[in-house]
Amino acid sequence: MADIKALFFDMDGVIIDTERDGHRVAFNQAFKFFGYDFNWDEERYHQLLQVAGGKERMRAYFAEEGLFQELSEEEMAEHLLTVHLKKTEIFLQMIETGALPLRPGIKRFMLEAMDADIQICLCTTAAEQNAAKITDTMLHEISFAHILAGDMVTRKKPDPEIYNMALQKTGLAPEACIVVEDSAIGVAAATAAGLQVIATTNGYTEDEDLSSAFIIVSCLGDEDGPQGVLSKAPENLDFNGVLYLSEVIKCFR
Repeated sequence: MADIKALFFDMDGVIIDTERDGHRVAFNQAFKFFGYDFNWDEERYHQLLQVAGGKERMRAYFAEEGLFQELSEEEMAEHLLTVHLKKTEIFLQMIETGALPLRPGIKRFMLEAMDADIQICLCTTAAEQNAAKITDTMLHEISFAHILAGDMVTRKKPDPEIYNMALQKTGLAPEACIVVEDSAIGVAAATAAGLQVIATTNGYTEDEDLSSAFIIVSCLGDEDGPQGVLSKAPENLDFNGVLYLSEVIKCFR
């Protein structure tokens, strides 16, 4: 087994628990701004999360509900972009005000990677602007080798394109990298690229089929904060509420 040389992190649901109280709220505020009378509750948004990408999510919802059928394809694309730009503006304001904290253990795990001279890459279906806001503010101490966002690929998760791009950028073989994901479509994308996955679950993904991940834990955990609950791991993983990178790497040797 090759030595681990890189960690690839998803963002939404992994770095920040953004979906329920972040993106969903921002979408609803954007809809209200444009005078629309529809609203995504938690259950509906969970269903929509099976579609990767914000604009794609709106497109799927509008099609299911028969909304904006009078628009041509070009007009629909422009409309989706306009609404999504407003949603992004609202979401970024939420990040700036600290309304969405980092998930337990995420910064610690990244710092451990830096200390071990392991590359850190962000691989998200979110917009590049969203990714940059989080990496430049909440994770400004972390040195990212590459930041890959949804607008850099033509096919979003569960397609493996973004993880194949990360492999190409780093010049590494799949067995030298580990992915940290939270959802079934993210795990599917990573495994399709031949990568091993740590799945950190949240309220939206804890009941999804993440079985192809080699570790499944509720969060990475912190010694002086919330700790994780392990639901799948190799037999030789030493875990007591906190998932340490050094212990994960031992499982590959």
